[in-house]
Amino acid sequence: MTLTVVLAVVSWQVAVDGPLLGLDTAVRDGVRHLRRAIGSAPLNHLGVALSDLGGALVAVPVLLGCAGLAARLARRDGRPRWWVPVPVAVVAAVLVPLLVVPAKTWFARPGPYGVPLAGDQWGWYPSGHTATSSIAYGTAALLLARVLPAAAGRLGAAAALVCLGVGAGLVWSDFHWLLDVVASWCLAGLLLLGLHLLLPRLLPDRPRPAD
Repeated sequence: MTLTVVLAVVSWQVAVDGPLLGLDTAVRDGVRHLRRAIGSAPLNHLGVALSDLGGALVAVPVLLGCAGLAARLARRDGRPRWWVPVPVAVVAAVLVPLLVVPAKTWFARPGPYGVPLAGDQWGWYPSGHTATSSIAYGTAALLLARVLPAAAGRLGAAAALVCLGVGAGLVWSDFHWLLDVVASWCLAGLLLLGLHLLLPRLLPDRPRPAD
């Protein structure tokens, strides 16, 4: 419920150019001031590198690889429908552009540099890299946790840290407004919550042997 409310409020404010966008401006200006004050080239390169973890060329292969591993482990354990992780991963990867690109086109929000959108640009809201990383790494963690329940906590923590790093890198590097990132986190959170609830049915436990 909280994720839905936050996503709806942020989207409304972006659509009407509301006062909440002042937070974006304040964060952008604060980050720029801090970046100039520190003047660290390695830190700036780190921000770009973290941002790149949200690109489809990195996140999608990781998702598919983890799905393949989850399917292999499920088959080894004798689970029904052991192959399910692979189509789940494909659907998750396809959902990102299907959801994000129309939203970017509709909101047509300029980026943090304030330059008007060119004719071939979709807009900055919501953040595609944030959505890609959150959905890809989050789905990968859920699939692996389903077949490796003892590692569920560590997998979830690792995915969360990577996704936070991507968001921080995007804001630090002036690639996105803060609210672009927050909206994509909310969107991904809703999808991952639905997947978490569905996975026990899609990929059930191994049948217990009869007494």
